[in-house]
Amino acid sequence: MRRIVALVFVSTLIVSCSSSSTDGTSTDGTSTDGTTTTLTVSPDPTVPDTASPDTAPDTAPDTTAPATTVGGNLTLARPFDVFAPSTYNAETAMPLVVLLHGFGATGDIQEAYFQLQPLAESRGFLYVHPNGTINPIGRQFWNATDACCGFGAATDDSAYLTALIEKVQAEFNVDPKRIFLVGHSNGGFMSYRMACDHADTIAAIASLAGATFLDTESCDPSEPVSVLQLHGTADETIEFGGGALFGNAYPAAPQSVATWAEYNGCATTTVDTPNALDLEANIAGAETSTAVYEGCPVGIGVELRTIEGAGHIPIRTPEMSAGIIDFLFAHAKP
Repeated sequence: MRRIVALVFVSTLIVSCSSSSTDGTSTDGTSTDGTTTTLTVSPDPTVPDTASPDTAPDTAPDTTAPATTVGGNLTLARPFDVFAPSTYNAETAMPLVVLLHGFGATGDIQEAYFQLQPLAESRGFLYVHPNGTINPIGRQFWNATDACCGFGAATDDSAYLTALIEKVQAEFNVDPKRIFLVGHSNGGFMSYRMACDHADTIAAIASLAGATFLDTESCDPSEPVSVLQLHGTADETIEFGGGALFGNAYPAAPQSVATWAEYNGCATTTVDTPNALDLEANIAGAETSTAVYEGCPVGIGVELRTIEGAGHIPIRTPEMSAGIIDFLFAHAKP
């Protein structure tokens, strides 16, 4: 039964990659115990999107998004829902988790895959799963690293997500030491981008099948950020061993975490945890090994969970999402 349910979620996710929503509003339906509040970041700090012919590959779409001009600034209507668990009390600060979808997916579809909202209710955290910008062929994206996936767009999603976090902080009591990002694929790339640009805000990220900048000089975090990378060794979309999208290279999964271990001031050595994890329902047994970097500053963690034999969208077990939240909660800012 676990495998059948997981397959339904993956099928839905794959369909979303070919037929995305045309509005920016996410709808929550996985839990009725808490409450949702719809907020809008306005003005949106997105700049005009242009795919320059001399920098964007011929096969990449122009990423000009529908927009209106208000007061001379380009604005996009990208409202988002904030899920507050039933235990939320405005007098007590709560963690905030932001889930970032993959290229061509939506916030709702990504939530259907990870199912973090029930965990937000049971574990007690504020939760947002926003939408990226819609390009002319209907695919939603985050303009993350040079490899993925704006393809020449000038959309400033780093500024947009920062404004989103600030908006949530203005409306809810958010613990500033426990602001976390989770992303799949393009969303994983964007999580790394946010860690690079806003290390003073982001405590920890978890990336499934994403990657950081290949050029280490493209990222200059102001302080350590804890990093969890999960990646399938049979991923043919974002390859475990590194690759390129339209000629734009991204690092291997081990290289991504090694880079962040260096940024964070950890040692260059890793230790494997003794117990394997079962994160892929279609692979018998516990197929996932975890390598943990040693010598990191107090409170900082850098880990790679290698899902042996898994593809780009693993048939997720509940252990995957629960383990992601466990890692994030264990790595608040010191």
